[in-house]
Amino acid sequence: MKIAIAGTGYVGLSLATLLSQKNEVVALDIVKEKVDKINNRISPIKDEYIEKFFKEKKLNLKCTLDYKEAFEGAKFVIIATPTNYDDETNYFDTSMVEDIIEKVISVGDPNTVMVVKSTIPVGFIDSVKEKYGIDNIFFSPEFLREGQALYDNLYPSRIIIGEKSKRAEAVKLFANTYLALRVSYFNELDTYAEMKGLNTKDIIDGVCLDPRIGTHYNNPSFGYGGYCLPKDTKQLLANYKNVPQNMIEAIVNSNNTRKRHITDEILKRGPKTVGIYRLTMKSGSDNFRASAIFDIIRNLKYAGIDIIIYEPTLKEDKFEDYKIEHDLNSFKNNSDVILANRLNEELTDKIEKVYTRDIFFRD
Repeated sequence: MKIAIAGTGYVGLSLATLLSQKNEVVALDIVKEKVDKINNRISPIKDEYIEKFFKEKKLNLKCTLDYKEAFEGAKFVIIATPTNYDDETNYFDTSMVEDIIEKVISVGDPNTVMVVKSTIPVGFIDSVKEKYGIDNIFFSPEFLREGQALYDNLYPSRIIIGEKSKRAEAVKLFANTYLALRVSYFNELDTYAEMKGLNTKDIIDGVCLDPRIGTHYNNPSFGYGGYCLPKDTKQLLANYKNVPQNMIEAIVNSNNTRKRHITDEILKRGPKTVGIYRLTMKSGSDNFRASAIFDIIRNLKYAGIDIIIYEPTLKEDKFEDYKIEHDLNSFKNNSDVILANRLNEELTDKIEKVYTRDIFFRD
């Protein structure tokens, strides 16, 4: 069958790669450079399995800028466009999702089923059904890890199809908020150990020997980030308006507290220049959207600290107002403190300058 996919980020591209093994898949994007790369079987994102499939598999996959070419004749349209969280309105910006819905409707095939993979607020599917007078749309949340999105599609822990949309939407928000809770828990454990002079690794190893707790999502960091966790926790908190809660708000606040603590620990070293080693939020990923490091950078800048950044995925000489240093040795030599959310062996010769909370050298 023909399947159209709107959006070629981690979700869209991993699904396009997976489904194009046995179906005709036409992916839609608005960035010509990404479209050209996909058509030339060059992955625009870092993902081991997508890159492997692009090289080794025969995929019936085409990418286009033309929504009519993508949607006409498609049995399914998978919507995987961004829905950024608006802190002022306390809601997701679903305008790009609705734009795709309107385009699918305009093509005029009532048999086309729309599958929303974008993160959306609880009740969104019911609202668009009523708004557009349609019933051929449902929500199916994704639970993919950046950098391993295709692997997680090949070996999913669960698949949720939301014919009862409120339940499925709530599953996504509650699942990601739990993961944010777990990250925050081990980060606060680490904060305690750091300030009390205890060994974080020994404590975490002991705690995680309990099989009910396990060893996943237990490596301390500068805070949870990425595309989903920050906005999903805030969205769930907004949904708790007029509902009694303490924990959901604490999860959101904990992340901010952690980033302020990291900032304070760096300032204690009295640096003039702080080097930021990678903007990416975790190992094996080239995505730094909503990375916790950005709030720490802003905190340091506000305190009058000069910032230089080493991020090999960036070709520009500046990122926002910050200098990009492309030469790793110059970066290390010119930094009084090197801030590394995740360690790498290329920092070992200047380890005395490095500030990190990476305990297990992974994630």
